[in-house]
Amino acid sequence: MIRIMAGSFILISLLLGAPASPLYHSSYWLWLTVFVGLNLFQSGVTRFCPAELILWKLGVPKAGDQPGCSPK
Repeated sequence: MIRIMAGSFILISLLLGAPASPLYHSSYWLWLTVFVGLNLFQSGVTRFCPAELILWKLGVPKAGDQPGCSPK
């Protein structure tokens, strides 16, 4: 779920921030791409993901809690 959310944010912010995009709004949207990218990097290094914590508190189960996702 986290990867889908991060990928969606990156694609949407690129669509809104890239001048060549037909949905261009403002170059400031590229800062969202930078923020998500940095968060993905720190999550890979520290194994702490704020988005995962927020989704978990909203009731979305963690990937390991779902049937069929346990390591074998």
